[in-house]
Formats: sequence, C-alpha cells, structure tokens
Amino acid sequence: MVGVCNQCGLPQDLCVCETIAREQQKIKVFIEKRKFGKKYTIITGVGKEANIDEILKTLKTKFACGGTAKNGQMELQGNHKLRIKQTLVDLGFAEETIEIA
Repeated sequence: MVGVCNQCGLPQDLCVCETIAREQQKIKVFIEKRKFGKKYTIITGVGKEANIDEILKTLKTKFACGGTAKNGQMELQGNHKLRIKQTLVDLGFAEETIEIA
C-alpha cells in the first residue's frame, strides 16, 4: 500500500509538493573568499521542502568538487558562478528565481 502525502493528498509516487517547492524558491548564489584565498560558491534560499542533500550531491558530482550543507545553505568548493544557474534550472528550479551576485 502506497502512503498518501499530507500536503497535497496524492499518493507518494505522484506527489508534486517538491516540484512546487522548487519553483517557488528565491535562490541567491554568491562567491565567498575564505582563508588562504580559497573561493566558495554559496547557494542560499533553498527551502526545506526541496531535498537539499540530493541537490548538493548532484552539484558536487557535476562540478567535481567538495561541498557541504550548513544552516540552510549549500557551500561548494571553488568558483562555479558561471555554470551554476543552468545546472539549477536543469534540477527543476525556475530561472527567474535564481539571482547570481
């Protein structure tokens, strides 16, 4: 027996809550310079409805870098500002809601 989603009332395999959540996020991407001049790409604004761990794993694989999720934000090692927007759009986020600073 397949469970039912508490938010949308659809069966778990047809649930659209995560898709809707991804389209409504206001995402900010910026570069932070840290110790020894290392650069980190910081992604904020991804809500808890979206699976942050799965998104981070996909981004780390795509960019061949390390990273972590802390305090509701994702951190990727290196400067990935040029390619991050298209990758987030491919993951289901709306292009208009992604701000590159």
